[in-house]
Amino acid sequence: MPPVFRFAPSPNGYLHLGHAYSALLNADLARQAGGRLLLRMEDIDATRCRPQFDVAIRTDLAWLGLAWEEPVRRQSEHLEVYRTALDRLDAMGLVYPAFESRAEIARMVAARDAAGRWPRDPDGAPLYPGSAKALSACARQRLSASGAPYALRLDMAAAIARAGVLDWAEQGSGPEGERGAVPADPAAWGDVILARKDTPTSYHLSVVLDDALQGVTHVVRGQDLFHATSVHRLLQRLLDLPAPAYRHHRLVRDAAGRKLSKSTSATALRGLRAAGMTPAGIRQRIGLP
Repeated sequence: MPPVFRFAPSPNGYLHLGHAYSALLNADLARQAGGRLLLRMEDIDATRCRPQFDVAIRTDLAWLGLAWEEPVRRQSEHLEVYRTALDRLDAMGLVYPAFESRAEIARMVAARDAAGRWPRDPDGAPLYPGSAKALSACARQRLSASGAPYALRLDMAAAIARAGVLDWAEQGSGPEGERGAVPADPAAWGDVILARKDTPTSYHLSVVLDDALQGVTHVVRGQDLFHATSVHRLLQRLLDLPAPAYRHHRLVRDAAGRKLSKSTSATALRGLRAAGMTPAGIRQRIGLP
């Protein structure tokens, strides 16, 4: 079977030079390997994702010279798949509802920081500080019946105990030059959110399911997602999903050395195209042959 690569943007803004680098690198590697290239729209955030951004993404990618297989998978059309996986994890006793609001969690973190800095995950966000895991079944049922919003969290300690030791095959490099067989450290993320009351999935859950269901063999993405691979490998083990090879690539940064954002209009592909930039010029600017 030929290798399968994918480019999976979120249609919540316009593509920039960083997206161009990732999309073109995926296409180049797929072509060199005689493989397939898929396009996936990660559109579970219904409040930010818009049809016009979906169209703009396709326009930008076609202008860059990319071709992909149809139909394009949209996460919003497969919510039941994610619910089924979540139910499976719940049946293992690995999921629990946490009813604290974001403001309440922020107050808890501030209180703990006052006694010594509370641990942060690899992205710099505080680990979940609450005690919802200890709630009785009656208390959970009462809070749920009241209509209170909640987040469904993974019991990380129990999940790791069930999954055992994990690693992944890194064909690119991590922020510190990690490559080869990289040990996974999902504990660094604490009890991550897998879904919310009004959203039956999260990035972590949906991405591993989508990659498995689409037969993706090579995940090529930015180094900003390197550490998240630990969580993805954990979920793959728990759900009996295959593990693709990973290749984390350098990030394209602005003149100040910051990671590009969809709000950075100066590097938006549509703006550069309107200003006369060519696809060859884009490749040269981002350092691709």
